[in-house]
Amino acid sequence: MSTVDRTSFATRYAAAWSGKDPVTFGEFYEENGSLVVNGSASEGRAAVVATARAYMEAFPDMTVRLESLQQEGDVTVFHWIWTGTNTGPGGTGRAVRLTGYERWTFGPNGLLLKSDGHFDAAEYQRQLKGE
Repeated sequence: MSTVDRTSFATRYAAAWSGKDPVTFGEFYEENGSLVVNGSASEGRAAVVATARAYMEAFPDMTVRLESLQQEGDVTVFHWIWTGTNTGPGGTGRAVRLTGYERWTFGPNGLLLKSDGHFDAAEYQRQLKGE
């Protein structure tokens, strides 16, 4: 995949995270693709959609913005800025702003076979609690 194609993919992916439609977001993944968030894996497109739905429901105004892309051999590293307010069911009402990254491996169809995502979980909890 060319640099232009990766940038286009990343821009559309961020928009899908922000778009409040978990099924559309899931279409960025191979049927057997996985989304890993701080070590917790969602295996298969249906599980990826369920994970996205949970985030989108907990943070109805969430947005993901592409910060930068890097290429490390066969892996594309997607750096992002994520913001949202935890106003979903049982939410704290607190705003969260995090930076993080996902290490992407693409499958044979040009979709994500694996996204291994990372963010500072302690900072996330601190912001949710309003500390």
